[in-house]
Amino acid sequence: MKEKTPDEIRSFQQERGLHVTGELNEQTLRALEESRWKLGDRSLYLQKSPLMYGDDVAALQSRLTEMGFHSGRVDGIYGPMTESAVKEFQKSVGVVVDGKCGPATIIALLRLTKIVSGGAPAALRESAVQKNRGPALANKVIVIDPGSEEYERDIVFDIARRIEGRLLALGASVFLTRGANNNPEESERITFTNNNKADLLISLHVDRHQNPEAHGVATFFYGNDQHGVHSIVGERFASLIQRELCARTDFLNCRTHAKTWEALRLTTAPAVRVDLGYISNKADADRLARAEFRDTVAESFIIAIQRLYLAAEDDAKTGTLRISDLRSAGLR
Repeated sequence: MKEKTPDEIRSFQQERGLHVTGELNEQTLRALEESRWKLGDRSLYLQKSPLMYGDDVAALQSRLTEMGFHSGRVDGIYGPMTESAVKEFQKSVGVVVDGKCGPATIIALLRLTKIVSGGAPAALRESAVQKNRGPALANKVIVIDPGSEEYERDIVFDIARRIEGRLLALGASVFLTRGANNNPEESERITFTNNNKADLLISLHVDRHQNPEAHGVATFFYGNDQHGVHSIVGERFASLIQRELCARTDFLNCRTHAKTWEALRLTTAPAVRVDLGYISNKADADRLARAEFRDTVAESFIIAIQRLYLAAEDDAKTGTLRISDLRSAGLR
């Protein structure tokens, strides 16, 4: 592989929705490997760990989804759900049903793709599942993932505990991915979230920058412009969180953004990451140091979570709904 300059690496990272560092870190190297493969370059099949991954797998998943074969989230990983969808497709077009996407299956897939097109079934399915869960928080499983970098760990853990306490009071089941003194790997946090069949994952962080003027709050959800996919529920939830935080605090609005980070991509539940200001900015650091500000941040999350599950006609103007309103409405 031709050696890339830092500017080329930054451009690639930006294009793929990765952290833009200009360095060939582990996630960037994996994304470069994924980008090598186009659908038809190789046969795809379910193998023992590590699973096959690449842009060709994502293209396969996207095409299957468009034709109504449920392969799960378009994540570029050839797992059991993708194999099952391939088998269903093979059965429908009369080729050998073996779960392997070889030449005959790819030819059938490409031929039919030209005449079949359809919106976004996976996104609609995700949205329908969320709506069917109902407005009450009492039957929801919510995982809170506090960041572990030295400069953020105490702040975000404290905010996570404040959110946890309020959610428990409303009857939700809540799990934290770490305690006060441990630091699981990202893969362990993802597995923990998926094993607990979470309805939502909220990853809490504080940012920092060499420019002390950088400040504000930003929220991220799973989205991949390369393959035209994103999490409908994740995007809506990110928007609700961002709006509530900016309405209830004096954080600068740094908007919501689609990213392909592993925690967003590999978590089966809708997932968001929230960067709660910059510790390198004095004003943001002073805000986060105040207990009453952290309480306001926690309440913003609770209201955003509840608004996610409310029907549109029951929703309230941003910044006006209170936790006491949820209790009085019997949303437990």
